[in-house]
Amino acid sequence: MPPEHGPGPGHEHGHGHGLPAGPGADEALTGTGGSGRRRVVIALAAILGPLTVVLIAAMIALWPSGSHQELSLADPYGTSQGITMVTGTVTGLQPRDCGPEAGTLETPTGGMAGDPSAAQVACVDAVVDPDGGGTDSAVVPIPTSISASMDVEVGDRLKALDLSALPGGDTGAGGESDYVFVDFERTVPVVVLALLYALVVVAVARWRGLRAIVGLGLAFTVLFGFMFPALLEGGPPLWIGLVGCCLIMLVVLYFAHGFSLRTTTALLGTLIGLALTAVLALWGTDAAYLTGLGDEYSYVLATVAPEARLSGIVLCGLLVAGLGVLNDVTITQASAIWELQAANPAVSKRELFASGMRIGRDHIASTVYTIAFAYAGAALPVLMVVSLYDRSLWDTLMSGELVEEIVRILVGSIGLVLAIPITTGIAVAVAKSVAAPVSQAPASKVDA
Repeated sequence: MPPEHGPGPGHEHGHGHGLPAGPGADEALTGTGGSGRRRVVIALAAILGPLTVVLIAAMIALWPSGSHQELSLADPYGTSQGITMVTGTVTGLQPRDCGPEAGTLETPTGGMAGDPSAAQVACVDAVVDPDGGGTDSAVVPIPTSISASMDVEVGDRLKALDLSALPGGDTGAGGESDYVFVDFERTVPVVVLALLYALVVVAVARWRGLRAIVGLGLAFTVLFGFMFPALLEGGPPLWIGLVGCCLIMLVVLYFAHGFSLRTTTALLGTLIGLALTAVLALWGTDAAYLTGLGDEYSYVLATVAPEARLSGIVLCGLLVAGLGVLNDVTITQASAIWELQAANPAVSKRELFASGMRIGRDHIASTVYTIAFAYAGAALPVLMVVSLYDRSLWDTLMSGELVEEIVRILVGSIGLVLAIPITTGIAVAVAKSVAAPVSQAPASKVDA
């Protein structure tokens, strides 16, 4: 059978036959090219090797001393002597009279709150069968704020404080109950969702999906084991965030996608994008006067850990917030370049870059929406509250409650948009350097 001939000079738009497209394209490219591939590998190793050593050394230098362990907050659900926590299943519901002194909560059906046409929320007591046996049922008054948000039903799981052992007994609400509602018990549905998530990811992505889940666990180990303690002890937020995020990406990308030139190009693009995001975050935090006092947890943190600068924590948060989307766009761009090169080995660098950027522009358009809507969804209650204030839209957007989210969206979006052409350029240079010359493709196929 005569060998197939690739496109001749001047026919760069023809179909290449020397390298397969698809999942094996990376291996095909990195397995050919001879000395060109060796030079690329050596060059990338010369960059990433010392960089990894520097990151590890920086993490060691920034490692928390352990003084953060002296900082603690009382468990909000903690109990004192004579008070115990009860967990059980709702077996029945009993209506109760809220009374005007209880401050009944009204939900408007056609008018403003307080209007006679508004529907009052019914006050109920939940009859709870405690876990661990026993015959006595607990009667737990359900707060009106909970009843207004969602209906408590038979079969729900609740947590409540048992006050019956306190002196005087009947110390609950209005002297009618010894139990105080604490929260819902959510262990079973959350565990089911987590298992379903893992099952779906592994079923679709197989071993790569499993590695991605393990890599996510390693990323949170860096967050909780290094970054959070270092920030609580008052370490430099910029360097803690930059070093921690770079190490997370270094581990996650290789762990999920394997060691290959394709992954390495995505990693380089990600690290450059992180550096640009850090510069933007540093300027934006200072220029926009982001104090970090946007919610009640910030005030609690300022009280418990006075050495931690809240504005610096906002800066670090800007870097962490962009990790997922930044990783997404860089690995997608690197993979796109490899597939395009495998499909047409004769394509020029200029045309390969242009094709990759056409894919990248579509990705930019979708990820901009992704970031904006993700933040809007997370901050939906805040957005709804500030929209009710009697002030202009511009003043609302520039308020302390919203400007932090806006800066986060802008900084993250600029960083990922800049990372796309950078990653594309690196991927084009690497892919073309390791690819076998087109004239060699027929011979390699005949040998196969």
